[in-house]
Amino acid sequence: MTGPRLARLCGALLLLALPGAARAAAIQVEVDGAEPGGGPILVTICQGGLSGAACSLGDKSRDGRFLFRDVPPGTYAVAAFQDTNGNGQLDRTGLGLPLEPYGLSNDAGRRGRPDFRDAAFSLREPGALIRVRLVRALPRR
Repeated sequence: MTGPRLARLCGALLLLALPGAARAAAIQVEVDGAEPGGGPILVTICQGGLSGAACSLGDKSRDGRFLFRDVPPGTYAVAAFQDTNGNGQLDRTGLGLPLEPYGLSNDAGRRGRPDFRDAAFSLREPGALIRVRLVRALPRR
């Protein structure tokens, strides 16, 4: 092999060897601690922060098992809650404390305001299994 064909082949092999050429991976999320009959569980995948804008990839389920495919490698966090009243959002007190069962990857946010760095994990090929435990910040009313 000579000439342009060899150059293309070498170029393709070089791209495969570069760190930036990583392929997408999968994030499998398993949520436990949901209250029986308490409504669906909502999960979001967050990148760079825990705000709504940073948590653009999400899904809901009743069994607490989620699979997000084709997620680019990077640093992410998982946020989850059980939507006990079916309004599609995490209800909070006037002080911002969650009124519904919630959880974050790495059990972040249990002793204070949740922080992305505490919940973050690194996603690489082929993917990650993340477990999230739901708890209540306040007793059920």
